[in-house]
Parts: sequence; C-alpha cells; structure tokens
Amino acid sequence: MNDHIEFAPSRMTSLPFTSTMLSLPKSDCACIALLAIVALWGERASAEGAHQAAEQQVHSPYNVGTRAELFTDTLLVRDSENVAFTFHQGKKSAANPLLTADRLWEGWRLEIFGSVIFDDEENIYKMWYIGESAEDFPDYATLYATSKDGIRWEKPLVGTVKSRRGGETNAVADGYILASVMKDKSAADANRRYRMICWKQRPPYGAHVLVSPDGLHWTQITEKPICASADVITAFYDRLRQQYAAFPKINTVVRGLDRRCFGLITSKDLTNWTGPQLVLTPDARDDAGALARIEKVRPILDRPDDPALMRTEFYGMGFYQAENCTIAFPWVLTVNANNRYNSNQEGPVEIQFASSRDLRHWDRPFRTPAISIGELGKWDASCDMTSAEAVRVGDEIRLYYSGGNYTHGTPVLFHDKLPDTGASTGRKTKYTSSIGMVSWGLDRFVSADGPVEGGILTTVPIIYAGDYLEINGRTKAGGKIVVDMLDAAGRPLDRLTGSHPFSGDDFRHRVRWAKGDVKSFIGKPVCLRFHLHDAELFSFAFRASGQGLADQKSQSAGDQN
Repeated sequence: MNDHIEFAPSRMTSLPFTSTMLSLPKSDCACIALLAIVALWGERASAEGAHQAAEQQVHSPYNVGTRAELFTDTLLVRDSENVAFTFHQGKKSAANPLLTADRLWEGWRLEIFGSVIFDDEENIYKMWYIGESAEDFPDYATLYATSKDGIRWEKPLVGTVKSRRGGETNAVADGYILASVMKDKSAADANRRYRMICWKQRPPYGAHVLVSPDGLHWTQITEKPICASADVITAFYDRLRQQYAAFPKINTVVRGLDRRCFGLITSKDLTNWTGPQLVLTPDARDDAGALARIEKVRPILDRPDDPALMRTEFYGMGFYQAENCTIAFPWVLTVNANNRYNSNQEGPVEIQFASSRDLRHWDRPFRTPAISIGELGKWDASCDMTSAEAVRVGDEIRLYYSGGNYTHGTPVLFHDKLPDTGASTGRKTKYTSSIGMVSWGLDRFVSADGPVEGGILTTVPIIYAGDYLEINGRTKAGGKIVVDMLDAAGRPLDRLTGSHPFSGDDFRHRVRWAKGDVKSFIGKPVCLRFHLHDAELFSFAFRASGQGLADQKSQSAGDQN
C-alpha cells in the first residue's frame, strides 16, 4: 500500500539536555541495568516548552552539487500544480522469513537487534542478531550469520563466547545486544577494523563501544557508557560528515506522558562524544493516528484500551544514507494500555519513514507503515524492528527487519509461564519472531506524481556542479516527463525548454534538449520545471561526465571507506 498526499513538511524540534529517566525494560534481566543507569544519569528531561536548538541553516540558491535530490521532503519544491507526493512501501521478499529460531541456543525467537553489512572484501553478507534462550545466554548474546546473496543465510559455528549449556554456537558477544557494526577497511590498527556501538546487559550497563579484528572476537574499549540511554541505541558511520552518529532511546515527558523518544550523539574517534540532544519526539499528529494503528492488530492485543494511557512512542531507529539526506525508519510503538502485570506497555510496533538533511530535524510527512503489518496469523503481524542500516545492492535498497506474531505487551515477552495460573505463554508453540527483508528500487521512497492530464513541479533556485541532468523516474504507457530550465525568477532559459520527453522506467535517464545543454549554467542560479504526465519522479541530479556509476554508488551499510 502506498500513501498519497500533498504535504507540507513536519519537522521534529531538537532539544538539548543533560539527563534522562529511562523506559521500562523488555525483560526482567534488563531491570537492574535500567535502575543503574537511572541512578547514574538522574532525572528525566522534559520536551515541553524547550525550543533552544538552532534551526538548520539553508542558503539560497541551494547548492545541489552533483548529488541526487530525493523528494523525501519539499525543501526544493517552490510550487506545484496537480502533483501528489506518494510514499512507496517496501516490498517484502518472497523468501521471507529468511532466518527463524531453528537452533537450540536461539531459544523461542529471533530479533534483528543488530546489523547487516555487505563485506566487499570477502564478497559476503554478514549479520549480527539476537535470539532469546535464558538457558544458554541469560543476558542475551549477539549471534552471527552469513550469506552469499542476502537471501539464503547460514549460521556458521564460529562462536567465540560459551553458552551455559556448552557446545558450539554462532554467538560472538555475550551480554551485548543492538550491535551496530561498522567495518573500516583502512584502519591503522588491524585489531579495530570492526567497530560496534551497542547496549550492554551487564555492569557497567549502558551504551558501549567494542572493536574486533574480524567481527567475531570483540573487545569492549569503553569503561563507562558513552551517553545517557535507555535499553536501545542504534548507530552508523556518517560518511558525509565523517563521524559516528548514534541515536539513544531517552524517556521524555511529552504532552503530560512519559514516553520513549530519541536523541543524537556524535564522535570522530569513538572515545569523545557530544552530549545527547533530543531529536525525535512524537507530535500531536502521531497521537491522533494512534487508534487507527491499534485497530489493525485488535484481535491479538492482550489488553483493552485505556484512553488515559493511549499514546505514541519511538522504540528504535534504522537508517539509510542517501546522497542528499539520511533516511530513518522509526520503530513506532502505539501504546493502548499497560500490560496485564503493569510492568510494561501493550500495543503494536510498526516501521515508519523519516528523512533529515542534518540528523537533527526530521521530516515525517507520511505516518503509514514502511513495512506492512496487521496481517494476522503471519510471522510479522506486529512488533517490527529494523537493522541499524539498510544495505544497497546495485540499484536495490534492502532493509532487514524482524517481526513477531504478538504485540509489545503480550505475556510471552515477559514470562515462560503465566504467574497466576502456571500455564505456558506459548513460547515457540504459539508465538515467535523471525527475520526478513524488504526492498526499494534505488531512491524510490517518495515520488512526485502527475496524472494523465499533467502536473507541474517547479523547484526553488538552485546551483549545480554537474554538466548534465539525469532523473530517476517511471511513467505509465503513454505517459511522459518533460523538463524546462528557468532562471531564478522563473523565466524560461533559451534553448532549455521542452526537453525530449522521457517515457519508460529508468533510475538514471539523461535529459536532453534539441539545441541547448546545462554546461553553460554551471554555478549559476536556475530553477527546474518538471511536466509530469501519468508519471512518477523520484529524484534528479546534475552529474559530471566523468562521474561513473561507481562514483554514484552509495556504499554498503557499515562501510566507513
């Protein structure tokens, strides 16, 4: 299902703070961790009334360089007529679920709670994920899998940590979860080629950094947590800004209710980190849509609605680094009530979509699932979560995720047997969680769409560095896209109106005019006007003639080089 709207951007305000209260844990074993961090970090920060963050700096004309400009926000849209913006949901792999809990030490379920990277040195996909078997790893463990094609996965018995029950496993980090793994092929110290930012389930509890020579043997290099955080943190190496960016879960009061939100910390060296800045909080529009999300999973909810507690929260974030922005996949928890033991909250978790040009201000014009949920009886009916980063494979973007056939407050998450009756909660007999994948064509998250009779989209004044224009677009039979180039006042430029029409489906169609070209206007303010007839426009870019596909290719998730 795709979401069609004509939108104005909705921005999340970033708020500086120094301390936080933490959320209720997923499991009993995390309680001690959270209490310890509460004592360490003190009182919670309030989002209400705090508007101290500096606004994102934008200059006119806007310099697009040679980057692909996606329509994930409307920053570059000056005006449009008869144009709708459509969010395109990820396409689920026909092979889903790709990994299931089929090893003894994996317990009753799998969660991605980690990373997938493509290692181009070894020409192989690598995954770090978790299972849940208290008999083997009472504080959880990060497990390891590999694949030649990203679809068929193996679980090699290369475990470097021991299970309580003994025997060979694929466990590589005992007591660590949410492994955001990055590989630096040019690392001066070969023992630090792999870097992991994660959550530690043992003292010193909290968000920590580990390093490894091979992704299997890990050493913790931090003595204390790198920031105030609850039990979720995801991170990536920001290639544009050449820094590590980590997003810790932080509980904050929003409209009178304590909620899971997310902050940002950055570092150049994994040792010195900025203080956390709150960057993602639920707004009134999130809460207004809560009931619609709840109704999708009504039959599998364990508790009736409590209107006083119904709200929206963020449980985690996954990412993809596009050329002009960072895409986020927020894990949206919709609380309908406390769970039956008042130890956590009940409700569905779905993956949505956001984008940012500075990591601090997030546009969220669409509030619908990036990955469909609510197919009751399916393995991923609810409780979806993503890997730390999506992976680009040629002209395909793959996002790995885990999903369960239960909701966030189902007793199975907290107990093997019901405390009041002793009956089984249904671990692995009725309930489980597995890992799958969704994909998008390159940069095809949001399109600007024109109907058969035509629509017009005009950009703000821009300057560029490339010597030709390419578009990522798709038309229906008989449809077309035509491009005009205008001056900053919107007047047509000689020989650059009425480009040759494009029809078909192309990630990088080169726009041509009968007599003119764009070279003579490099570095000068211009506007683009797109005429869309039964067509979808996903992005545009001014490329340099020597800029081959290899230069345009976004690097794999986890790749620092």
